[in-house]
Amino acid sequence: MDIACVDVTDLNPPPSPEEVFRYFQTLPLPELLTQQQPPGNALVGLPVIFFTDSPTQQTFTVDIRGFQVVIVAGAQSYSWHTGDGTTLTSTDPGAPYPGQTVTHDYSSGSYTAYVTVTWGATFSVDGGAQVAVPGTTTTDGPAVTFAVLEAGAVLTNPYD
Repeated sequence: MDIACVDVTDLNPPPSPEEVFRYFQTLPLPELLTQQQPPGNALVGLPVIFFTDSPTQQTFTVDIRGFQVVIVAGAQSYSWHTGDGTTLTSTDPGAPYPGQTVTHDYSSGSYTAYVTVTWGATFSVDGGAQVAVPGTTTTDGPAVTFAVLEAGAVLTNPYD
């Protein structure tokens, strides 16, 4: 009769990166709000500024088969859908005037814009080292609708 020791980690190994990725894809990541300047309607010839001031990092603690897994999700890129068929891509969340980094010029009309955020993450198991999650996931923010108006110059006589 042979008696052997069994390492309990062989019976329940810690979650693999691929297993954590499956959990990561189901997390309630935030849908970032698109802000625009000027707020409300815009004018032809003046670029519309896009940005989001929503949080771009979030931490989740999940239980995977009895292991405490901390997933830190962060926004990696932003795809700004302008509503006229153009998509602008940035690695930052944009900024309001005067530090704007994401702008777009429009023709007159009505437009609906939103941002798609690509999220990446790292994770740790039971307080261990941070490891990259192998893959990304996306969220679409709520849309904003605005009009772009054409302003015409009007000459007036200052002596009337």
